[in-house]
Amino acid sequence: MGSSNMSYLNPQTVTLIGIPGLEHVQFWIGFPFLGVCLVALLGNIFLLIIISTERSLHQPMYIFLAVLAATDLGLCVAIAPKMLAIFWFGASSMAFDACLTQLFFIHALQGVESGTLLAMAFDRYIAICDPLRHTSILTPFFLVWVVLIVACRATVLVGVLPILLKRLQLFLSVVIVHSYCEHMAVVKLAAEDVHINKSYGLFVAFAILGFDMIFIFISYILIFHAVFRLPQKEARLKAFNTCTAHIVVFLEFYILAFFSFFSHRFGHVSPYAHIFLSTIYLLVPPALNPIVYGMKTEVFRKRFAQILILKTNAQQQSNK
Repeated sequence: MGSSNMSYLNPQTVTLIGIPGLEHVQFWIGFPFLGVCLVALLGNIFLLIIISTERSLHQPMYIFLAVLAATDLGLCVAIAPKMLAIFWFGASSMAFDACLTQLFFIHALQGVESGTLLAMAFDRYIAICDPLRHTSILTPFFLVWVVLIVACRATVLVGVLPILLKRLQLFLSVVIVHSYCEHMAVVKLAAEDVHINKSYGLFVAFAILGFDMIFIFISYILIFHAVFRLPQKEARLKAFNTCTAHIVVFLEFYILAFFSFFSHRFGHVSPYAHIFLSTIYLLVPPALNPIVYGMKTEVFRKRFAQILILKTNAQQQSNK
């Protein structure tokens, strides 16, 4: 596969090294990452079960939350197994096509998550700024179309990335300095002209993350304007309280997303710090989102308390 000048023609496999500079402690780093993944899996499965079984939660905001939870589950499944295999078993080799497949799912799910956060911001805007028309605007038919548009946008735009990478034939290296297959990490391996890949990657980032962030900001400017015009302090606090969970989730997602994006292209962050934070960016929000919404939603808190009570009673019965 390699030539005499150590270039690689149409490589069949790549090597993921994990977190550069921290290889000697990767085994131990895997345990907290496993804990984060388990919290994300259990928390998002809990949200999906409660939303699907509790009729009072069959509302636009919680339908979008269910989509967000399903997306977070997909991210964990796409990243965690291979990453932990690298950390614990040194299973760093990966088929090139499998790498492109992982790359597609990671970035497409990021796009779906971003679009879902925009849809949730729109829901909060209608609920606060035009509450009388909330039900008539956010109909079940409208919700289905929003989810389909968000999914199709991410699939189509991100789907071009692995196609453009597949057309590259000559690579300087097959060692990916990362714990998962990321677009720019693969692009940097190429020994050919990659201006199209880089330009299209920028376009996708701004067409999805940039577009969504701008309109979420606009939504909240209008929301805050409407909230501060309310005459009573209690009404203002109640209206603002309905947005706090979404604001927290929105900030954690976009701050980490743009840090990862810009540091990979323009920054001078040390490789281990960049990759460590990039991995945190993809795994921590899926774990935090159920906690944030669980703490802010009374139905979720009550259901969780019921589960704990039932579990405690079952243990007491078994001990008798």
